[in-house]
Amino acid sequence: MGIPVVDFSKVDGKERVDTLALIDRYCQEWGFFQLINHGISEELLDRVKKVATECYKLEREADFKNSKPVQLLNELVEKNSDEKIENVDWEDVFLLSDENDEEWPSKTIGFKKTMKEYRAELKKLGHKVMEIMDENLGLTKGYIKNAFDGGVDNAAFFGTKVSHYPPCPHPEKVNALRAHTDAGGVVLLFQDDEVKGLQMLKDGVWTDVQPLKNAIVINTGDQIEVLSNGRYKSILHRVVPQTDGQRRSIASFYNPSLKATIQPAPQLLDAKVENKVKDAAKYPKFVFGDYMSVYLEQKFQPKEPRFQAVAAI
Repeated sequence: MGIPVVDFSKVDGKERVDTLALIDRYCQEWGFFQLINHGISEELLDRVKKVATECYKLEREADFKNSKPVQLLNELVEKNSDEKIENVDWEDVFLLSDENDEEWPSKTIGFKKTMKEYRAELKKLGHKVMEIMDENLGLTKGYIKNAFDGGVDNAAFFGTKVSHYPPCPHPEKVNALRAHTDAGGVVLLFQDDEVKGLQMLKDGVWTDVQPLKNAIVINTGDQIEVLSNGRYKSILHRVVPQTDGQRRSIASFYNPSLKATIQPAPQLLDAKVENKVKDAAKYPKFVFGDYMSVYLEQKFQPKEPRFQAVAAI
């Protein structure tokens, strides 16, 4: 079955109203959905797949084979132990951002040029998705983006996490990526066309985020939950290791600036607004940098205590 799929081209046509209503429902009921016909060219996406895969083989694979998860798994197998490795993930990962472009992989031909082009396109798509959330929540256009910028134009953080999950000989003994919610705002994921592994928690059941060629998976992070005063929720998700196939995952995070103040949007708390969540604030007001400090220590733990901890700062 998998998660819902939205034809994003319909937001600009005569089916706009129905499509926005679908997105609103999926944000409320799922926190995960896939976009097709999202406007990013297949040619660019094919280049992204190519350079990411080549980069792993050329610049990352040898290091992964000597990495901590591989060593720990080998030790468990040698001891014939029934234990499971809980504190590391079967993942090779690195971050791309505008701030660290001197550290981007440099040996893979076309990597930097392709990923810069891809990130620019994805950032535009992120803006469109956030504007649809604005409209669906009854907020002014640009509200979420402005909240994330924290009053300084374009100060929000846009990072891209390039991950590979190599085949694992003993998937029962290790996590590919432990269950967590995402700390930030909106996540735009370009995942593997063929190799599955990503799952999200829906009504207490782990549900596959099905591979769908050239789709972009959208999921909402903790800050969208706060801004929407809980109407949209961040959702637990994980990656399960596979014995066959190497899974590629390129997740881009549209997050608030570390200096941005985040709180439930005041418009949603105004009793004069019809048909919206007329409610008291369910979340504290905080500076996103303080939240990240808490999150980095508690990422793989339940999210509710994070909100309590940041309220006390």
